[in-house]
Amino acid sequence: MSARVLVVDDDLTIAEVVGDYLRDAGLETRHAADGRSALSLAEEWPPDLVVLDLMLPGIDGLEVCKRLRAAHERQRPLPVIMLTALGEEADRVLGLETGADDYVTKPFSPRELALRVQAVLRRAAVAAETAAAPPEPFRAGRFEVDVAARRIRRDDRELVLTVREFDLLAFFLSHPGRAFTRPELLELVWGWSFGDLSTVTVCVRRIREKVEDTPTAPVHLQTVWGVGYRWETDPR
Repeated sequence: MSARVLVVDDDLTIAEVVGDYLRDAGLETRHAADGRSALSLAEEWPPDLVVLDLMLPGIDGLEVCKRLRAAHERQRPLPVIMLTALGEEADRVLGLETGADDYVTKPFSPRELALRVQAVLRRAAVAAETAAAPPEPFRAGRFEVDVAARRIRRDDRELVLTVREFDLLAFFLSHPGRAFTRPELLELVWGWSFGDLSTVTVCVRRIREKVEDTPTAPVHLQTVWGVGYRWETDPR
């Protein structure tokens, strides 16, 4: 059975074009024009992924995303790709922190969106396999990481992290001493072969605010000028 994709957008033309490309990619699609209809349809026809417009009449996309996440909390995670005309950094970050797996700004390439949908579905399948056999908890200097429980502790104090912050910090902690470029981090951490590099920059800044004694002079999550970032477990 092909994967189910729920497209939520009040612009019928965009929804039809996106649906055509997704069906050409072998995916089954349904459309909802507003947030309330999307929530109702998701109950009747449980999707494997949601393409969700942020600016919806009635219940907005962020609230729809929260409710969909809550409804699937005890089941498998539900991947969400935000689709919006808002392109400011704060809007992208807010969408990702709400739980979106990717963020596409209008105007966009329908073919690129279809490729992103397929990439997110592949990542979700890998994540499901990993959840069945999660890696063992490990310690990296002052930090303890439990990937299965989605917890990271610093000096026995649990850090409050968003989904993206946890993913990136856990990756750095498991790969100390190596420098990564921002495109590499997009690919290795979230499986994005394309995307907005500022997502990494913002996430790094927020992680530093939570793990560094002096975020403006980081000793753990260091900038490697001309390259990207490197994690030092035991800085000197």
